[in-house]
Amino acid sequence: MPFCTACGQEVGTATFCPKCGANQSSAVTPSPAPAANPTEGLAENVAGLLCYAVGFITGIIFFLIDKRPFVRFHAAQSIVVFGGLFVIQIALTFLGGLIGGVLGHSLIWPLHLALRIVAVILWILLMIKAYRRETFRVPIAAGIADDLVKN
Repeated sequence: MPFCTACGQEVGTATFCPKCGANQSSAVTPSPAPAANPTEGLAENVAGLLCYAVGFITGIIFFLIDKRPFVRFHAAQSIVVFGGLFVIQIALTFLGGLIGGVLGHSLIWPLHLALRIVAVILWILLMIKAYRRETFRVPIAAGIADDLVKN
């Protein structure tokens, strides 16, 4: 409900204030507030932790919506690390299918298991480091992440 700019009385749709008579048509209408950043109010360390929460998926989301350098680095590193591990898992599955049978299963299964253990360890470590506002740099992936953040 609009109010008089001179005395504060509720004016409704009236052109003049019923209390003081001030002209309301010359009142400046407030401009709409600028759109808020979707991550506004979210602390950098929490946003950094969330970059790793669901692997490369949350990395992509935060890379696209958050413009803070700390968060963008962690988002890019999440994309590179967990996206790369996902691609390697797919390649191992495909390779196991090509080899086939018991031989394929006995060769590929230990690699899958080792890769999953590495992924869980990295997932926990990277979330803890981001929450502590530490920039833990995974070898090779950090360099690629730096290139993503610069572009």
